[in-house]
Amino acid sequence: MNQFLERYKEILGDEFEGLEFAKELQAIRINNLKISDDELIKKLKAEGIEIEKIPYLDFGYWVKKAKFSPGASSEYLQGYYYIQEAAAQVPAQVLAPKQSDLVLDMAAAPGGKTTHIAQYMKNEGRIIAIDTNPARIGSLKNNIERLGLKNVLVYVDDARKISNYELKFDKILLDAPCSGNFVDDKEWFGKKTLEGIKERAELQKELLAAAINAANKGATIVYSTCSLEPEENEYVIDWALGKFHNIKLEEIKLPIGDEGLTHFKRKLNPEIKKCRRFWPHKTKTQGFFIAKIKIQ
Repeated sequence: MNQFLERYKEILGDEFEGLEFAKELQAIRINNLKISDDELIKKLKAEGIEIEKIPYLDFGYWVKKAKFSPGASSEYLQGYYYIQEAAAQVPAQVLAPKQSDLVLDMAAAPGGKTTHIAQYMKNEGRIIAIDTNPARIGSLKNNIERLGLKNVLVYVDDARKISNYELKFDKILLDAPCSGNFVDDKEWFGKKTLEGIKERAELQKELLAAAINAANKGATIVYSTCSLEPEENEYVIDWALGKFHNIKLEEIKLPIGDEGLTHFKRKLNPEIKKCRRFWPHKTKTQGFFIAKIKIQ
């Protein structure tokens, strides 16, 4: 058995069965800045695309039937919806930005979560969207324009240098660059190593430290990854809880997902159970992890 699957089996025990064959269901997020749910459902049905509400998401729908790719419809091109995996819709929902907030999205491209945040803010307030990769900024800008957003400022920069902006934020999303998971990449097991995952975790710690230092008192930070690896998830949060004494974890009120691990190879802070871990064979999504951090 692959070394990663062995780790998952160690964590899951009797619940491991079926994990290695897990597949995610296709999902979309309706952009209510441009269209109502009922109106879009009617339009898509007329074209041969049937969708079904995802009960734990505010704007998310499963694609139950499609005669053609949902990315090829005129409704998609007009920005009425965004093709966004279900678990990836959770971070902005948990962040819960308000119209008056100053929000930072630290790894913004290609724009799924940035545009989701703007939707919650009803195109008001201000979002600073940062990404290090100039090649991906084009996609971010295109999605901002397609979905009709007016409250986003885009910067090509290293979010670890956010202190240079001399701003303090009310809400921060760190959907951290991560090692991904096997559900999205059939070759994943052959390409990834534990050494590489541990190296990526160091970058994640640096980004999270920058986020904490850039947050207002009382601010909320959502840390998320599409990784199943404890080193990139629970270990990073355990490190932050030990290093920063002005933060605490908050409960994530969702009817889906397992508690965060409080023991893997070593004992972790028991508060980490407040995090959420999405196992693909249980949630029908990609693998995912999310933590909600409050600045005290």
